[in-house]
Amino acid sequence: MKDVLLIAVFALAGAGCAGLAGAVVLRLVRHRSVAVSLAVVAAVAVTAMLAGTLAVARAMFLSEHDLWVVTVVAAMAALVSLGTALVLGRRVVAHSRALALAARDFGEGGSFLAPGGTTTAELAALTEELASTSARLQASRRREKTLEASRRELVAWISHDLRTPLAGLRAMAEALEDGVAAEPARYHRQIRTEVERLTVMVTDLFELSRIHAGALTLNPSRVSVYDLVGDALSGADPLARERGVRLAGADVEAVPVEVDGKEMTRVLANLLVNAIRHTPVDGTVVIAARRVGGSVVLSVTDGCGGIPDADLPRVFDTGWRGVEARTPPAGAGLGLAIVRGIVEAHAGRAEVRNVPGGCRFELTLPAAAH
Repeated sequence: MKDVLLIAVFALAGAGCAGLAGAVVLRLVRHRSVAVSLAVVAAVAVTAMLAGTLAVARAMFLSEHDLWVVTVVAAMAALVSLGTALVLGRRVVAHSRALALAARDFGEGGSFLAPGGTTTAELAALTEELASTSARLQASRRREKTLEASRRELVAWISHDLRTPLAGLRAMAEALEDGVAAEPARYHRQIRTEVERLTVMVTDLFELSRIHAGALTLNPSRVSVYDLVGDALSGADPLARERGVRLAGADVEAVPVEVDGKEMTRVLANLLVNAIRHTPVDGTVVIAARRVGGSVVLSVTDGCGGIPDADLPRVFDTGWRGVEARTPPAGAGLGLAIVRGIVEAHAGRAEVRNVPGGCRFELTLPAAAH
């Protein structure tokens, strides 16, 4: 037992010296390639074994021949270990470089293409994470391009819609100032109408800016969908009569919801006004509400004839109006964007789909607990 303990002490002393030297070398090459570090680790392992063996051999007074044999065997093991470490290190370095090049490509705006071949579990996990990050970046870039296009379109339309009434207001003001207006009262009424329309446009812009900035403050309370629909129908009835459009509330269930009554009334009013303006004379606009599982689905169906399939994904985008002519009745393309923003602020979603003779806007909101 004493001999075994002595052997262990000599072996530990020799291996410890080799390990300490290896730790110093690893610290010196810590900024070098991983292949160098792997080679040093392999060299430390073999050197530690050889140092321990030589220390024990010296203590046991082995013959020169036996000591030489042990040294040769350890040297061969060292060569094989170093060769294996270098091969493994080169593979890891090669895959790391390929991964770095692929990451650089998607960082500069391209898509991430994972390098082929097998690799270590850690590099494989890093590859998967980079691929996932690349997919998210691509989606973010697409959204950014879409939003930028919408902003440019909105600025163009707002500029036109502001310039036209402002030019008319200026002309009417000059006519009144010069005393050449044949019917001053009619000019006054027209000025009031244009000012009210501009006020609505500015209000919509302010509301949309609050939604995009995340500054929309909601004051939710428990209300009945039946009451919301009733208020919206009452508010839209004068416009419907003027346009010769019938309003109908079909299958409106008295389901309770936790919403901001003022904001949701605005949402329904925007949808009804939009539906009335795009429904022909003697047409019908139908609003309905029903409970589906734990949600409430509000729908407004018009008789617009349908929306082109290519435009359906853009209906709720800022600035979309669905018409080529930039006429005042078309609005600034803010109403539906405001609808989506308010509904999403209530943890709901807004959707649109074509139905025979028109289209249907559906709002899905969480139902209040009983």
